[in-house]
Amino acid sequence: MSDNNFEVLVEDEQATADPTRLERLSSKALEVSDKICNVGVDGMGAWKGSVQVAEEHLAKHGDVEKAIERLIATHLRITSGAGFLAGLGGLITLPVTLPADFTALWLTQARLAGAIAHLRGYDIRSEEVRSVVLISLVGSSATEALAQAGVQIGTKSAVSAIKQVPGRVLIEINKKVGFRLITKAGTKGIVNLTKLAPVVGGVIGGGVNFTSTRAVGAWAKKNFPAADAVGVTEL
Repeated sequence: MSDNNFEVLVEDEQATADPTRLERLSSKALEVSDKICNVGVDGMGAWKGSVQVAEEHLAKHGDVEKAIERLIATHLRITSGAGFLAGLGGLITLPVTLPADFTALWLTQARLAGAIAHLRGYDIRSEEVRSVVLISLVGSSATEALAQAGVQIGTKSAVSAIKQVPGRVLIEINKKVGFRLITKAGTKGIVNLTKLAPVVGGVIGGGVNFTSTRAVGAWAKKNFPAADAVGVTEL
């Protein structure tokens, strides 16, 4: 199956019953999650990573919480602007055929979530923290994604909930998030993203980007409470 013909599993008994096909789909979902973190959070070329933009805002505003609010405002402005794709250039390519608006949006939102984590005292090189950055991108559906990977949040923040989980579980969480991100392009059975892309590309716009980015900022603030306030030292 080539990237251009990549089909995304939402719920399909036939696909689930095919171990080879399911393995390919899982691999692609993990690739998407990895690229979002490796580029969106770490930065690449002229694209500034989470730490750099976080430190720039902190230096300018002098207070962590004020810097976070200005970071959210900055990323709202970026993602709702008509030309925000131009700032990413060739970085918007992901391992599956997806609308450029979506891929650019996820990279930008991941950078925002990573910057909030950094300012709140978390090490964004930590695999646990990077998983929670991804979780912040899917909002309320994160609870289900975590449950499917065997992790229950309850009243805890996401970063507290996955603090002690094994690495293999983190990989499963990242896969689940990858599935949820790429299936935002459709809601039924098997979605052919190549065919759907022109439709979705025409639908997603500044208002949708603004709303979803604001939600990511809110979820990142919730998922990453101040590390010193909750006694987090190892993440």
